Amino acid sequence: MAVAADAPDFLVQLADGTVKQRNPFTGTEVWTVPGRGDRPLGMARPAAVPLDPSMHGRHCAFCPENVRQTPPEKSRSVRDDDGTHRTLLAVPAEELDSTVAEFRRVPNLFEILSYDYWHLNHGYELSDAVRARRDAYLATVQGRAHVLAVIENKLRASGKTGDEVSGMTEDERIEAASGFFGGGHDVVIARRHFVDGARTDHELASSGTLTPEEHREFIRFTAEATKDLYAMDPGVRYVSVFQNWLKPAGASFDHLHKQLVAIDERGAQNEAVLAAVAKNPDVFEDWAVGYARKRGLVVAQNAHAVLFAGFGHRYPTLEVWSTAEASEPWEHSTEELGAVSDLLHAAHAATGADVPCNEEWHTRPAGVDVRIPWRICLKWRVSTLAGFEGATKVNVNTVSPWTLRDRVLARLRELQAEGALAAGIELA
Repeated sequence: MAVAADAPDFLVQLADGTVKQRNPFTGTEVWTVPGRGDRPLGMARPAAVPLDPSMHGRHCAFCPENVRQTPPEKSRSVRDDDGTHRTLLAVPAEELDSTVAEFRRVPNLFEILSYDYWHLNHGYELSDAVRARRDAYLATVQGRAHVLAVIENKLRASGKTGDEVSGMTEDERIEAASGFFGGGHDVVIARRHFVDGARTDHELASSGTLTPEEHREFIRFTAEATKDLYAMDPGVRYVSVFQNWLKPAGASFDHLHKQLVAIDERGAQNEAVLAAVAKNPDVFEDWAVGYARKRGLVVAQNAHAVLFAGFGHRYPTLEVWSTAEASEPWEHSTEELGAVSDLLHAAHAATGADVPCNEEWHTRPAGVDVRIPWRICLKWRVSTLAGFEGATKVNVNTVSPWTLRDRVLARLRELQAEGALAAGIELA
């Protein structure tokens, strides 16, 4: 479909090279001034430190040797001998070491919206199935000890004194752990902290260091968990899915993981998108994918998705848009889901493990009957908000969309030549 002739111009380049951008859905205003986009983007790190072999698998609370430092798993993805993945649900405490979890889904220890939020504001109660899973986990010595140890650590971290915690009955502590089984804020954790064979602490395992096949499972497993959270309570109107990579981007641990948060509102971003599509059903073509093609911002595409340099974002942003008819990721076919994953993996690989970034999923909210394409934004956190932005609400983005396109495209050509990208990706 061609871009509408009267589509607004969201990108204007001035005579001196300054690029003024406006986000088509949020109205965010962004300026890119010449000469600031060629700076190194990665973090300035101290000298590399050799890894201690005795710490293998236990570098942080998300590492595979520390599975009992997180709340009980809701599910895990394991790889069978034939290379295929399958999902195991509610693995008992006694069997946590019986399989190798490529990806684990666990409740977030410090939720954005807690179990009490849903319970007190929406009357949410654990379902019979969740209660049965909780009771089964607590019925074993190891399971009960695991839950009590984690909830005691959480209570202390939340401000309770040791005396206050010890003054609680065991049943009271177990009740405080209800969110471990039926809460609405989950974490999907990848197995590796460092890449296989790493020798120094500079060799972190990021999304881009996964193989394309591993990344496909990461995306499928996350989509499966997203669908599950929508079914948690009728009050869930949206599930926010995001990934914070490295501490400057908000990560608690420099260990690859995604977060999923069920919320009871659509959020301003979704409301703006819904208002735009109500006025123009072709708005996603006119203002996003089609506009990116028109302005030469497409970086790569495959059979069911397109990757382009985004515009009107506070940070340099790569966008992956699904071209499938289905709006929800879990309604995509295996090929459609894999196509989005492959381009997202390519974007991460081109970005590199040293660049702090946020991965944001944008999906159709619950109860909406118009098609809203699934799209993912990968935002490079390479600048800091300052007084100018606060005073003017004009954001200074140091990398223009075209500079971003050229940087990423050059790196993707190298990666493709090395065989590091999935098959079927066509570079611009």
